[in-house]
Amino acid sequence: MAILLRPASWGLFSWRGYCSRGTQGRLSAGFVEALKAVVGSPYVSTAAVVREQHGHDESMHRCQPPDAVVWPQNVEQVSRLAALCYGQGVPIIPFGTGTGLEGGVCAVQGGVCINLTRMDRILELNPEDFSVVVEPGVTRKALNTHLRDSGLWFPVDPGADASLCGMAATGASGTNSVRYGTMRDNVLNLEVVLPSGQRLHTAGPGRRFRKSAAGYNLTGLFVGSEGTLGLITAATLRLHPVPEATVAATCAFPTVQAAVDSTVHILQAAVPVARIEFLDEVMMDACNRHSKLNCCVAPTLFLEFHGSEQALAEQVQRTEEIIRHNGGSHFSWAKEAEERSRLWAARHNAWYASLALRPGCKGYSTDVCVPISRLPEILVQTKEDLEAWRLTGTIVGHVGDGNFHCILLVDPEDPEELLRVQAFAEQLGRRALALHGTCTGEHGIGLGKRQLLPEEVGEVGMETMRQIKATLDPQGLMNPGKPEEGTVLRLQEEGHFRGPRSLSQLLCP
Repeated sequence: MAILLRPASWGLFSWRGYCSRGTQGRLSAGFVEALKAVVGSPYVSTAAVVREQHGHDESMHRCQPPDAVVWPQNVEQVSRLAALCYGQGVPIIPFGTGTGLEGGVCAVQGGVCINLTRMDRILELNPEDFSVVVEPGVTRKALNTHLRDSGLWFPVDPGADASLCGMAATGASGTNSVRYGTMRDNVLNLEVVLPSGQRLHTAGPGRRFRKSAAGYNLTGLFVGSEGTLGLITAATLRLHPVPEATVAATCAFPTVQAAVDSTVHILQAAVPVARIEFLDEVMMDACNRHSKLNCCVAPTLFLEFHGSEQALAEQVQRTEEIIRHNGGSHFSWAKEAEERSRLWAARHNAWYASLALRPGCKGYSTDVCVPISRLPEILVQTKEDLEAWRLTGTIVGHVGDGNFHCILLVDPEDPEELLRVQAFAEQLGRRALALHGTCTGEHGIGLGKRQLLPEEVGEVGMETMRQIKATLDPQGLMNPGKPEEGTVLRLQEEGHFRGPRSLSQLLCP
């Protein structure tokens, strides 16, 4: 079947070595001096290498550098920077650790990148209230290291050691979300600098309540806003008690269907599993090689249980019964902390393990999420589609949430393969939507999924979001071009798109 595509819709041609420089020199010398007056000369850079470092994330989207990078040290400086940029009509791009996967930090219209990593203090810990206040430079691992002797932890764990405010901005989640929820469930309050320079506390200054029925949910509005509404300068987060006991396990299955059926049955049986991750046989082979595991090369589940010793025994017994009923085998239980850490380190390094399967190639990760009941259907179909599109890729996912990723390995110098990757990803996104799911469970829209957002939320939903954006950012200067209509066309017309413009000769096998 012949398929016509709109290859410009991703903006990922080609890899970051080819940087767009269409905006270089836009900022006047006087404006750069004004930036230095706010943060100090050592904390402003217009060097090409620094700008390029801030023009991309971990994704395949083209490096599009800002015109300048600044490093504020406190919220007052962030407010002054925002007001300065906004007053001069200069785009503002927030930057954390740069570990996103959707091109969310690409400066598609140039502007000033505000790197928030030097604001890295843990401002307030309230153990009795199970809450903590962090600045945007604090990463998830740094927070949990700080909490080590408190009996508390923060469980949301994307694969990268991302900044916590960046995780809030993208609505991130991770392997623990089936039990502890995503960032949307674990953010209590945010301090946000609006484009005008005003400071907003989304739940009120200093508030850290567990629930509220007061007015609009402003915290929820900014979680997942991807830097398009303001700069998050502090986050009040929900903490959780460290479980009394923990046990992890791996088990192999004869088919993808059997592994996913087991996931559904475990959840239907109300087993309070803390983690339940799926890895297909290609992913398991990659993890064995990269992380020196010795697991069976087959569709596999990684599981973890939290609770008391007695509760764990019951959970493990019930889970084993379900897994054996679905043909599971090669059980391996990990009770010691070191053994569990090795297992989950391998899972968190799945991205790098996948890249190692095809040296010299780059990775693109899909991120669909569907209702649990539709998970077996879409996973089995996705495996078939990988073969049909002649693509090399692994499948790994937080199947307890219905969320999974295809990590596709692609030669950035092969335009035909790039188009097949795009076609596969768009097809998968639309299949998830048809099954009442979403095109992105945790990575965000960024540059890569703009064409699917209107299909997901509908015309009224898009118009409502445009009105919110226009109210908070009337000039459209906060991280512009991410959900914006027409940006791709402008990039193509300005010559930032490289690669074939049609797929008229590409046939689906």
